[in-house]
Amino acid sequence: MSHSLTGFPNASASTGTPLDVDLAPGLLPEGPDDREIRGSRSPLWRSLFRGSGLVGSVLVGVVVLLAIVGPFLTAFGPDQQIDGAYLLSPNAQHWLGTDEVNRDLLTRVLYGIRIDLLIIFTAVPAGAAIGILAGLVTASSPVSDVVAQRVFDVILAFPALILGITLTAILGPGALTVGIVIAVAEIPIFGRLTRTSVLRIREMPYVEAARVSGASTSRVLLRHVLPNSVESLAVQFALSLSLAVFIEGALSYLGVGVIAPTPSLGSILATGNGYLETNPWFSLGPLLIVSVLVLGFYLIAQSISHDRRVGR
Repeated sequence: MSHSLTGFPNASASTGTPLDVDLAPGLLPEGPDDREIRGSRSPLWRSLFRGSGLVGSVLVGVVVLLAIVGPFLTAFGPDQQIDGAYLLSPNAQHWLGTDEVNRDLLTRVLYGIRIDLLIIFTAVPAGAAIGILAGLVTASSPVSDVVAQRVFDVILAFPALILGITLTAILGPGALTVGIVIAVAEIPIFGRLTRTSVLRIREMPYVEAARVSGASTSRVLLRHVLPNSVESLAVQFALSLSLAVFIEGALSYLGVGVIAPTPSLGSILATGNGYLETNPWFSLGPLLIVSVLVLGFYLIAQSISHDRRVGR
């Protein structure tokens, strides 16, 4: 006998024919309370445009805009050495001053933003996708669930920085390695969050009704369980983007991240650390950008979480 995700026999398998239940594609039979809750909630993206979400969206949007238009805001190249420009203070020509090898700091910060955003906006979605898929698959199979949870335990046993140093020793430093570290660190987080959502939602009456009507396990998971987990996953996604900024910055700061002379916010901070007493402005630009990104993603996560709690 075929068993359903909820632990009840699949009606279509046990009787030979599916029950005659009218289900529109992508919909589940819902009770009055379910319809009322769904109808009262606004689309998830609206959380980005009210309250703390609006502030966070503006902060992140400004940084993304700087990354896009960065090359048009400066007359210098990121690796261009300027004659007579050794550790200059901020001035009309060099808004953030210059570094120890005569390069314009504003230019390097603008290009560093590009590198950092490329890494985090690639690595976090990749890790989230793998984790969500693993959570969906393993939650419906006891054997694979046990295996996946032990793998997640191993990954979570290593702090992100230790994991990064370990992978760097194996793969070598570079932007690709930083991206892999971030993605691997996010897999167990999204995997367990998805698994928890599946275990909770699969017990709902409308999911049981879908199974009784003959819907397959994969259809229930992908069309009904996963969409009802989107809000919690969205909150975690925003928080993970914030965490990824820290991971990239820390790895580059330790010298095991993006390889010089490619600019990154973490590597600029690391270099500026040696000039804090004499040239404190050196670290001002990357520190400000990192702070704005972390705060922006956190406010977005807070807004989504708040709207989810109040049912908006």
